[in-house]
Amino acid sequence: MIEEQAVLRTESDSIGEKKVPENAYYGVQSLRAAENFHITGLKMHPELIRSLAFIKKAAAISNHRVGLLSDEIADSIIKACDEVTQGNYWKDFIVDPIQGGAGTSINMNANEVIANRAIELLGGKKGDYSFVHPNDHVNYGQSTNDVIPTAGKMTTLRLLDRLKNELLRLHTALCNKAMEFDHIIKMGRTQMQDAVPIRLGQEFKAYSVAVMRDINRMENAKEEMRLVNMGGTAIGTGINADKGYMEIITPVLSEVSGIKFEQAGDLIDATQNIDSFVSVSGTIKACAVTLSKMANDLRLMSSGPRAGFNEINLPAKQNGSSIMPGKVNPVIPEVVNQVAFKVIGNDMTITMAAEGGQLELNAFEPVVFYCLFESIDILASAVQTFVDNCVTGITANEARCQELVDHSVGVVTALCPYLGYKKSAELAKKALQSNKSVKDLILEEKILTAEEVDSILDPVNMTEPISLKAKSIKV
Repeated sequence: MIEEQAVLRTESDSIGEKKVPENAYYGVQSLRAAENFHITGLKMHPELIRSLAFIKKAAAISNHRVGLLSDEIADSIIKACDEVTQGNYWKDFIVDPIQGGAGTSINMNANEVIANRAIELLGGKKGDYSFVHPNDHVNYGQSTNDVIPTAGKMTTLRLLDRLKNELLRLHTALCNKAMEFDHIIKMGRTQMQDAVPIRLGQEFKAYSVAVMRDINRMENAKEEMRLVNMGGTAIGTGINADKGYMEIITPVLSEVSGIKFEQAGDLIDATQNIDSFVSVSGTIKACAVTLSKMANDLRLMSSGPRAGFNEINLPAKQNGSSIMPGKVNPVIPEVVNQVAFKVIGNDMTITMAAEGGQLELNAFEPVVFYCLFESIDILASAVQTFVDNCVTGITANEARCQELVDHSVGVVTALCPYLGYKKSAELAKKALQSNKSVKDLILEEKILTAEEVDSILDPVNMTEPISLKAKSIKV
């Protein structure tokens, strides 16, 4: 981690002394963690860094208001936190997002960066913690065990905002296609077999309804993210946190972050259990399932173009084969499918990590956050490309849709109220054996008049409820 020629400073902790690059804003505890956890090769999520800085700022303000931090120290910490929230010193957040210790390394990385910047603001040199100490000042009245879950919740709320915006764009795009395709009749299918006619616009309208349901489900789950255990410190009992601080920390955090938080009614429960993250992950998984099923449908409806359904055309985005000229694949729905698979896998990890906690703390929040943040980020990106590179550019092959309706025996279902199930089934069987249309057979056998059959088999009537009494025919 340290270049041989770098100028170093010496820091110490309960483990012992260690050399740290002189210009680094991180300290000894961050460096030990970076050396211990070579897991993902990634850094902390930028929004998690920002969330930690908001929490440290709120804590400094709260401790200052109750007289536990001097003006100078509180002001320097607050200014340092503001700089971090604006994107400064992020390169000094060096710990891997997956780590042992329940997030202590992430918390201390934030404490050390903020402390060393505050020291500079007070005219001192990085590493001289007599000015501002990472534990005694920046972490005053806090514990990893209330800071980290709160940071995870704040980050989740901010990331969900982007996902919601992308899903709203998808909803709008689907509604637009529903209106555009509302006049196009096609065959509906169940279990991959011809069923009864449906309008293409009705299918897209159904997709939009499912997406809005996912949006609403996420909004409900977000409310659990607003309950935080700040003030609970180590196990929820509030040890080492001033009573006055405990009373104001959550309102102050809401003020500085711009997100409305509430202190959990039972801080011990809120420290022990992270089932709220399982709940949010479940809504993300449900949304991924919705989108993946939709992507499956689009791939099927666009299959061909000559030897498949060929009911719709997806925008051609890139060559589909290195050997087959002219082949174009449904690459955007395919990537949506793959993102869904990843989200579902992440949800299982989150579920097992939440279940794996013991007694007063769950030590596995780092992997929960890693998976949850990834799920939200990649799903939002998948929805973005789904809207921009697929859904908005879908066109319909109206003649092909009509052709499939005309040659399907699925329309025989509409005859049941008039001919009965048995007679209708016989007609379907004959149509398949003779390769004739149901309508032609009815006319050949003089079961109904042309006017009657045209009325019953009117495709539009078959896609909406009608008054069967008004259409009743004596056969």
